[in-house]
Amino acid sequence: MCSKVGFIHLIVPESRFRQTAGQGDLTEYTFNSGVARHLFCRICGVKSFYRPRSNPDGWSVNARCLDEAVDMDLTAFDGQNWEANAAGLAHLSREAAP
Repeated sequence: MCSKVGFIHLIVPESRFRQTAGQGDLTEYTFNSGVARHLFCRICGVKSFYRPRSNPDGWSVNARCLDEAVDMDLTAFDGQNWEANAAGLAHLSREAAP
C-alpha cells in the first residue's frame, strides 16, 4: 500500500514530533488490530503521518509531506511481508543516546 501512495516513512520518536497546524482537520482510521492510528486530512485525504503498530512510541511521517527537506538514509523494507519484518523497525522511534 505504501508504494502505491508514495509514502516514504520517516519514523521519529514521540519527543521529536510536532504538529504545528491542522489538528482539527484530521480524521482517524484503524485497521484490524486497532493499534496503529492512521490520521488523514478530512479535507484532502492525505495521510501525512500516523502512529505505527511497529513503533507505538513514535510517529511515521511521510517525508513527501514535509515543507523542508531533511537528510535521510533510505533503507528498503519488505512491507508486503510486514509481520515477518516489523521487529526490525522498533529501534527507529527510540531516543538516541546523548
